[in-house]
Amino acid sequence: MRKLLLLLLFLNYWTQTEAAGKIVVAYVTSWTQTIPDPMVMTHINYAFGGVGDNFKVYCDNTSRLQKIVKLKEKNPQLKVLISVGGWGRGNFTPMASSAQRRKVFAESCVKFCENNHLDGIDIDWEFPGNNSSGEKSPGDEKKNYTLLMHDLREALGEKYLLTMASSADPGYYDFKGCIGYLDFVNVMTYDMSGPPNHHSALYRGGTVGNGWLVTHESIQHHLKAGIPADKLVMGMPFYGNSGAGSQISLEEIKRGIETGKWTDHWDDVAKVPYVTDSKGKFAYGYDDDRSLAIKCQYIIDNHLAGGMYWEYCNDDNQGTERTTVYQKLVGSALTESIAEVLTLDETDDRNTGLYDLLGHRITSPKPGGLYIKNGRKYYQNFK
Repeated sequence: MRKLLLLLLFLNYWTQTEAAGKIVVAYVTSWTQTIPDPMVMTHINYAFGGVGDNFKVYCDNTSRLQKIVKLKEKNPQLKVLISVGGWGRGNFTPMASSAQRRKVFAESCVKFCENNHLDGIDIDWEFPGNNSSGEKSPGDEKKNYTLLMHDLREALGEKYLLTMASSADPGYYDFKGCIGYLDFVNVMTYDMSGPPNHHSALYRGGTVGNGWLVTHESIQHHLKAGIPADKLVMGMPFYGNSGAGSQISLEEIKRGIETGKWTDHWDDVAKVPYVTDSKGKFAYGYDDDRSLAIKCQYIIDNHLAGGMYWEYCNDDNQGTERTTVYQKLVGSALTESIAEVLTLDETDDRNTGLYDLLGHRITSPKPGGLYIKNGRKYYQNFK
């Protein structure tokens, strides 16, 4: 009977693995202090690096990057990339406009990956043809971007990953020309508006306004632009947007709701929450575990490669958002090659720190339950 139970559990895990197993990309910033839990993502994009005046890649806060890379000792499957760019970062235009400068940059990326034990490069140029840095863009910048992707792939080979962060509007890029060089594309489906509109609504319509794009529209535009679904990673915000350049964490939003500063609302058409102030005025649009679970289901239903979020430290103190995303997209595939189910003794210290399959922390495990600890599934059967 015991062997039959193990076999059934294994078959169930294998079926779930085939159904999920998505990419989860966490942006982790150079200016924050928190060391991420390496078991709740598949990839970390370290933000940021930049293009130097010598057209070589550089990194902000290399000591923190080293700490992030060290997390691979705890999770050998974790991939760590450096994200080059970010809002307002310059030197992309002059670098990409010259074959010789592109070569210098690409070769420096390879050396940087080698020296820092990284798994690849994420390009976050915001945006080709419309630089947030204020640099004037030439008319052929879209072509130069494609040439840059080609040269990076030539230098990085198959050893290193090459990804990019795309605007919610795919019009800045020639995806049919460059997608062959990329492992996947992270779409920044957030900051698409501000109060009194949602900034990251899943669908258009609802109780309040929407921006120039909503997530569903952006993803469909990217698919039509030539990105295969299995190379498309949908972005999700772990912050509230005030529309005035202000981002606040989920913890701050929850605290504001608890103290009565804000009133929480749910938009059942847009599928996102928002808060209003004491006068009923829209204060922040944000995402929570409910909206993120719905977005993750959208990723699964549309056969996308996975989900990405900005950024890790904007989650609440319990890790509600990161746990929700990971368990929804990867949780059923944690034991991709599992051949047995571990049985825990009730005195075993592994009984602490367990999560259920929805990502909720379990403080009092019950016999016969399925739990997750340190990226593995366990069958709890007290002896």
